[in-house]
Amino acid sequence: MKNESFKGVLFDLDGTLLDTANDLGAALNHVLAQHELPSIERSTYRPIASDGAQGLLNLGFGEKLSQFDFQALRQMFLGYYEANIARETCLYPEVKEMLQSLNEQSIPWGIVTNKPEYLTTMLLPNFSEFDHCKVMVGGDSLAERKPHPLPLQHAAKQLAVAPEDCLYVGDALRDIQAGNAANMTTVVAQWGYIKSQDNTKDWQADFINQSPIEILSII
Repeated sequence: MKNESFKGVLFDLDGTLLDTANDLGAALNHVLAQHELPSIERSTYRPIASDGAQGLLNLGFGEKLSQFDFQALRQMFLGYYEANIARETCLYPEVKEMLQSLNEQSIPWGIVTNKPEYLTTMLLPNFSEFDHCKVMVGGDSLAERKPHPLPLQHAAKQLAVAPEDCLYVGDALRDIQAGNAANMTTVVAQWGYIKSQDNTKDWQADFINQSPIEILSII
């Protein structure tokens, strides 16, 4: 563990603060339907939601993916997702209370996601809880994305908090790798899109939390 008191908190978005799986899955199934391929069940696409368009298209098309123009599929996916971006997306339980507590304690917080910046900018205003977000870094905001530490380092700088005084919370291995490389204290969001074969104990995170409210006990 790098620190015992924290002056800032950074979060991944999909699978950590927001449950976006149903809207992402709907975008995947739209693309599949356009190509007369079978749809994917929610229980199958949900664990892949953190992997974005590429991961979901790989899931849906499988070995047939190489037969298509991937960029065209991706644009179709993103276009549908953009038009339906917050239809079923919701905050995870306890996220509202957790963020409210950070606000009351005057602990600045922000979001570092691999989701494209334009989509993140469209999504966040649908939830008033994000009005107090101090920084947002998208997957294409900088020259590097997670698991590279640069987005986290940049976000900490925007918060005016040293990385070693910052907590980073995410539900994917790349989140923990990025946080550790940035010298932050890392937390696995076990409530997120964890695949059945993932053993999060092997990710070398400082904490593994079962619910968002547990983050407050760390701080």
